Amino acid sequence: MHKVDLNCDLGESFGSYKIGSDEKVIPYISSANIACGFHASDPVVMDNTVKLAKQYNVSVGAHPGLADLVGFGRRKMDISAKEAKVIVQYQIGALNSFCLAHGIKMNHVKLHGALYNMAAKDLNLALAICEGIYEVDPNLILLGLSGSKMIEAAICTRLKVASEVFADRAYNDDGTLVARTKYGAVITDEEMAIKRVIRMVSENKVRTINGIDIAIKADSICVHGDGIKALEFVKTISKALEKENIKITSLEKIV
Repeated sequence: MHKVDLNCDLGESFGSYKIGSDEKVIPYISSANIACGFHASDPVVMDNTVKLAKQYNVSVGAHPGLADLVGFGRRKMDISAKEAKVIVQYQIGALNSFCLAHGIKMNHVKLHGALYNMAAKDLNLALAICEGIYEVDPNLILLGLSGSKMIEAAICTRLKVASEVFADRAYNDDGTLVARTKYGAVITDEEMAIKRVIRMVSENKVRTINGIDIAIKADSICVHGDGIKALEFVKTISKALEKENIKITSLEKIV
């Protein structure tokens, strides 16, 4: 039987601004990547989201991003490897305080947005971030883009690592994600997304935006929780995986 983690980025509301349907989505996932206050979230939202994850027995991970609330962390910034390392450490520490308060363990770290994409292509940046995570807690799992520099860096730093694939994002021929600014970057056809997910898990392959099949490793599937049809999408993927005899389980049971 194939096993896969189903993760979702949660806790991305901020103050009076509501983003996503966390309370509805969380029963269908196995891992929650919780925003840490830089690209989204605030202390109250972080606390509530950790509490929610505990309630549904969902594995908790930090979701650190660039300090860009206005751009939701999706705008590339010119920062040094040292800066990237310490802002990730800072955000892990912030979320971990709420994990400790609620008596649960943080299990993984997944970078957000532009920082995720930058580290996927820049080995020096990825190494600095992985070293930072390892220094905070060597038992944390890095959730990184399959086949990227993040995976390579995690192995080099002896950090536990899981390969992530995306249900609703198009891929370039080199395995990177197609930029959101380009046509076809986000897959809105639910049936197509489901078929891609099943193939990524069962065959370790995905078809790129140019129609080429490339190898991919799927330890975890990301489903975004802030889309209009997010809840139905998560439900449908969960049911489709079950139908294909693919067990949804948390990262620590896979890595």
